[in-house]
Amino acid sequence: MKGTQGDTLAEVKNLKMYFPVTRGLLRRKVADIKAVDDVSFQIKSRETLGLVGESGCGKTTVGRCILRLYHPTSGQILFNGHDISAMPERKIRPLRCGMGTIFQDPFGSLDPRQTAGSIVGEPLRIHGMVNRRDFHERVSELFRLVGLDPSMMDRVPHEFSGGQRQRLGVARALACRPALVVCDEPISALDVSIQAQIINLLEGLQEKLGLTYLFIAHDLSVVRHISNRVAVMYLGRIVEITSSQELYRNPLHPYTRALLSAVPIPDPVVEEKRERIFLKGEVPSPLNRPSGCHFHPRCQLAIADCSQVMPPLRDVGGSHEVSCIRV
Repeated sequence: MKGTQGDTLAEVKNLKMYFPVTRGLLRRKVADIKAVDDVSFQIKSRETLGLVGESGCGKTTVGRCILRLYHPTSGQILFNGHDISAMPERKIRPLRCGMGTIFQDPFGSLDPRQTAGSIVGEPLRIHGMVNRRDFHERVSELFRLVGLDPSMMDRVPHEFSGGQRQRLGVARALACRPALVVCDEPISALDVSIQAQIINLLEGLQEKLGLTYLFIAHDLSVVRHISNRVAVMYLGRIVEITSSQELYRNPLHPYTRALLSAVPIPDPVVEEKRERIFLKGEVPSPLNRPSGCHFHPRCQLAIADCSQVMPPLRDVGGSHEVSCIRV
């Protein structure tokens, strides 16, 4: 299912994901939590698209909608030319072989009652991709692919370290030979020394297998290292998207500038002289979001029109898209 490099593998158009808020004995709907509100982007074959933003901005919800773990409220999700946004389960199941996911928590995402070999090989059994005779050989191959000894197949998750457990998660995600892998903050629960190993593993696998990544994270230095393009989210919407080099060299949205100013630089002279941007207030609730641009209550550049107009995501040149009327 792998496309030619540069082809669009997945596309999200005007994606919305609302979660109802209910009250009372009859569970009457009183409002919506707009976790994702009108998000659009493309992921090209064999590239890594980084999706960054504060906790609660909707990054993980976008990833789960693409995997169809959530049924979107509206919008389109195109994967390999198929519109899967409203596709029934019986039709989407064969397409799921082309999608894998690596979860954030290497401790909670593995069944403690299963052996490591059973966990990694479970997708193969569910999709009927190998017979019983070849099962052990295929799982052994997956173990070696992620740097684990196949002799560890009979161990249970608590016998592995955190980094080894995440390697099991990577092996499970690759079991069905997917084209797209959604990495949902795959290193945030690991020690710093182990984070680098997992990042190097993901980069090596991408080059070897021709994988495409949606890399969800809040660590901007990691995203800069691994991503070809970066999309910045704030309160359910994408506010800026461009190439990784362009974003870090020339951030245009005030929120992106504030995020990048918080990334430490390993040079005390530069760190002391550079401008720091401190945002005022707290992130508004997705249940009661500000009118107009959602960022305007915290923005240093806000004018009266910012509270009235919802700025569209527009191209300002060089495939650099930004959602701000002041740019």
